[in-house]
Amino acid sequence: MVLSGTKLRENVYQVLDQALESGEPVEIRRKGRTLHIVPDPSGPRLSRLRKRPTLLGDPEMIVHQDWTAEWSP
Repeated sequence: MVLSGTKLRENVYQVLDQALESGEPVEIRRKGRTLHIVPDPSGPRLSRLRKRPTLLGDPEMIVHQDWTAEWSP
């Protein structure tokens, strides 16, 4: 999609939403030069996190561990 700066200004949020939904870049012509709005294909930052083990070992050991020696009233 190629737009002028004026058309972009008229519909900025609609143009941005369409670029995000379609994944296609938007070109804006301004003073004989071209600017590109390109959506990031990788998605949200949280979805790019690498999964890591949160508990090493058997979870039943934690449930049945005796903490009475560590606890004081």
